[in-house]
Amino acid sequence: MLSKKTKYGLKALAFIARQPKGTKVQIATISENENISRKFLESILLTLRKSGFLGAQKGKGGGYYMLKDPADIKMTEVMRTLEGPIALLPCVSLNFYEKCNDCNDEATCSAHKLMVQVRDNTLLIFRNNTLADII
Repeated sequence: MLSKKTKYGLKALAFIARQPKGTKVQIATISENENISRKFLESILLTLRKSGFLGAQKGKGGGYYMLKDPADIKMTEVMRTLEGPIALLPCVSLNFYEKCNDCNDEATCSAHKLMVQVRDNTLLIFRNNTLADII
């Protein structure tokens, strides 16, 4: 299941990306328009800024703005930044692999086989969609 952090992060990114290029958007504006708690949104936007998706300017006329063109932001990047591993099990993760403690052999594990398919299809969708596609 998608966390609220990721859902709200996607909504906030899409809101900022829909603004005219270079427009700085204040947290209060995003919070009000997207119905997201301001305090929670601050944390999410900080993560997105540190990851290079957004820039921020303090003071009067300040706010958050896009650093990259929405067409250059793949959903895989956003999902991994906000949600962490895309795979549902650590043993099938491409970037965050961990062996499962309860599994003797990944090659014969039915859960592993199924989750590889889920991961591959999920990655296909995320790789083929950008922020521009969802706005």
